[in-house]
Amino acid sequence: MSDASTVTALPVVGRDTVRVDGPLKVSGTARYSSDRVLPGMLYAVPVSATVATGRVESIDVQQASSMPGVRKVYTHDNIGRFYRMPKSSKARIDERRPPLEDDVIRYHGQYVALVVADTFEHATAAASRVQVTYADSTSPDVSTKLASDETSKPDTERGDPDKAWSSAVLRIDQTYSTPAETHNPIELHASVAVWDGTRFTLYETTQAVMNHREAMAQMLGVPTENVQIITEYLGSGFGGKLWPWPHSLLAAAAARDLGKPVKLVVTRRMMFHNVGHRPQTQQRVRLGATREGKLVSLQHDYLYHCARGADYRENCGEATGFMYSTPNLRVIGKAAYRDVSPATSMRGPGAVPGLYALESAMDELAVAASVDPVQLRLLNEPSIDESKNVPFSSRHLKESLTVGAEKFGWAKRRAGVGSMREGDAILGWGVAACSWIAERWAAEASVMFNADGTVRVASGTQDIGTGTYTVMAQMASELTGVELSRIRVVIGDSNLPPGPISGGSMATGSLVPAVAQAARQAIERLLAAASEDSAHFKGVDASQLVFAQGKVQRKDGSGARSFEDVLSSARLSHVEGRGKSDGTFGQKNKPYSTHSFGAHFVEVTWRPHLARLAVRRVVTVIDAGRIVNPLTGRNQIEGAITMGVGMALLEENHYDPRNGMVANSNVADYMMATHADAPSMDVVFLDYPDTVLNEMGVRGIGEIGLAGFAAATTAAVYHATGVRVRDLPVRIEDLLASSVS
Repeated sequence: MSDASTVTALPVVGRDTVRVDGPLKVSGTARYSSDRVLPGMLYAVPVSATVATGRVESIDVQQASSMPGVRKVYTHDNIGRFYRMPKSSKARIDERRPPLEDDVIRYHGQYVALVVADTFEHATAAASRVQVTYADSTSPDVSTKLASDETSKPDTERGDPDKAWSSAVLRIDQTYSTPAETHNPIELHASVAVWDGTRFTLYETTQAVMNHREAMAQMLGVPTENVQIITEYLGSGFGGKLWPWPHSLLAAAAARDLGKPVKLVVTRRMMFHNVGHRPQTQQRVRLGATREGKLVSLQHDYLYHCARGADYRENCGEATGFMYSTPNLRVIGKAAYRDVSPATSMRGPGAVPGLYALESAMDELAVAASVDPVQLRLLNEPSIDESKNVPFSSRHLKESLTVGAEKFGWAKRRAGVGSMREGDAILGWGVAACSWIAERWAAEASVMFNADGTVRVASGTQDIGTGTYTVMAQMASELTGVELSRIRVVIGDSNLPPGPISGGSMATGSLVPAVAQAARQAIERLLAAASEDSAHFKGVDASQLVFAQGKVQRKDGSGARSFEDVLSSARLSHVEGRGKSDGTFGQKNKPYSTHSFGAHFVEVTWRPHLARLAVRRVVTVIDAGRIVNPLTGRNQIEGAITMGVGMALLEENHYDPRNGMVANSNVADYMMATHADAPSMDVVFLDYPDTVLNEMGVRGIGEIGLAGFAAATTAAVYHATGVRVRDLPVRIEDLLASSVS
């Protein structure tokens, strides 16, 4: 790289920075998809199946069609044709069957009709009058005892785990289960579809505008360039908004047929049936160890429920192969098919339920070996990724454990069950390690210096509430030397350079190389323009110019001019650079294992006379490379911890065995953690930039804060009560059997 491209960095990345989009959100100016109100807009309300199996025998739409304001009622017979996506497609979708494709019912809540009217109230009223008759309906299988006849190759395997386990001095053999959970972000899924006779413009609640465009184009049967996806802001998604769901296609089809914009917002009840969930898991973990607690064998067999005909995989063994050192290991996963709606990614898919099981078993081993749980994990620390036989790009789990133990006061822990008390409360302390993948998606970006003194950084990615607008502004500010207040971030539009999905905690790390390359190219073009056309530097070779602190100057520091003056002198409105980087996710034979690590320390209080359990205090230490914005980074981990309280103590889908309905499909009966449940939280980031992944050393942090947390909580519950909970969520009924009082 030439000296002309050298950038003087400002201390912007790594500094607490308030959200650049904050004023828009608190003022109500930020527009979410369902906020769109377009001229002539119509409203669509789906009709959902009330059985989970069988077929639609008949649909009577006569009464609904004659109601005030109704424009049309769509069924399988008149919706028109949707296309399926080939499995070879680069686009992702979890419900491959298009809506209203046939008369077969596969799960409760499946869309069987669509009412479109001139107001939401008219559409809702008419939808309630659509009469559906079902045939061949049988009692659905929604049982929570999982079994599978599938044959499956091991996810990862080494040594002879069966032989080593059978001869081990200490053996743990337990089964752990996690229930199905529903995402439930505040913002409901929504689509606003516009058809102009040739092109679709779709305002969507999506975590992946580029993927959404590709999938919708294929399923609607139009060229990709004839679909534009816009997502200016997202009210959280937690993975549920990663991939398109049937309501998007229904809104688009109705808009095309009626020639009017159509808005479709799913109901809260539909959120439990029609837009994915975390599947139930059942996991058997067998640990074999020496008397001191050194692992000699690890076996992890897991099952997860799956919709019939779906190919979703909940990879609970994602972290098992590299988490701890052992010469003998095997991980196998299988699907157990049920009459439920398709599952999807939920914050930390695979690793979150998987680490609950693994870390719970490690706590049980610590008790069996009479070894401190922190020391047990340190004893089994690997020097390399033993599943791939390659070094870690960066691994500071040891420090996460030791720093966390010091900040938590772990040295004061007494090992005896129920031995720690404070007033009328019995205290329980638990610990668990956590990990999450660190990879990149393919990404493109542009950086533009404008004559009005602003810098525009753009990419076809999206902000799902995590602060992408802000971290992109920070990156561009550091790379260009232009102050943050003059950076303009443009995202959320599929017409922009293709950006990464907001999933897998990879968006920020994926954008770094693309934005960096774009910034360097823009600077080179700015210096070339200064040398060729600007009156200030005309005749000065570009190699003798540098760009620093938003100004072009000679290498000796003389003649500094703002970039907007240079552009104005050269009579240019802007200069632009483009950057592009390949993804690493799914690459084979990589020389390094790239993951983030961390540790959770949890204190619970148990008041047996009140039958009251609470998570009171948490210390979490995260090793995730360089943190672009520690302020929003802590927000991410604190949110994950609160979600972890819900996972450990509250959240669970209850399926009605009579009809397959999620019986608690509302936010009154589906319990989630609230502010009242949030513990005191101390989040610590270790500062070890990992430049294997990108030049800024950035890794993602969205999911790792949830991984392992439930295991730390149940370990604390055991320490307080002596009750080992292996089936989440923890129920007060489980603890009433405790002899500790």
